[in-house]
Amino acid sequence: MRIYADRPLRFLVQFAADLLTAGWIAAWVWAGMTLHDTLSTLAVPGELLESAGNGVSENMADAAEQVKRVPLAGDSLAAPFQSVGEAGTSLSEAGQGLQETMTTVALTLSLLTAALPVLFALVVWLPTRARWIRRASSAAALRSMPDQSGASLLALRALASARPRRLLKVAPDPAAAWRKGDRAAIAGLADLELRRMGLRPRRT
Repeated sequence: MRIYADRPLRFLVQFAADLLTAGWIAAWVWAGMTLHDTLSTLAVPGELLESAGNGVSENMADAAEQVKRVPLAGDSLAAPFQSVGEAGTSLSEAGQGLQETMTTVALTLSLLTAALPVLFALVVWLPTRARWIRRASSAAALRSMPDQSGASLLALRALASARPRRLLKVAPDPAAAWRKGDRAAIAGLADLELRRMGLRPRRT
């Protein structure tokens, strides 16, 4: 499999593009993680509310149990403590709800922050890179074939993909020369296709 071009300039361009893409992905992943950590701190007030509510509820429940021991009026005296305990339970539940909300918000926003730029980079960069690797690998395999068939297939690819002005530099009528089996023209077209892919020409 051919990952990078043979020609130095094309190799440097590809390598730089890969580094930039990797840096872009790493930067946005880091940004998403940082945003998640920042937003997660907003759940701290919810933890405090939950802790305070639980403390109030437990203390009032203990106080109500103690007051109930008072003869005759125990139940009446315990009612206010039970009401305050219920308020503490509501406060605790509100704290739990705030924590759950901030956890969901932090996770959603951090995923969007990281995923959308990374997806954009992969959609733009990955298909182009994979297409070049596939075409360059097949071109390198054709280049290594000892007979004329490899050169002929490379020449055909050049006829289908190269710019007309470059084809005309090889032969006045490159298509006719290929059909006639002109070895010099076929060799020139094959090398043109290899250079177009950033690969070394065939050895003669």
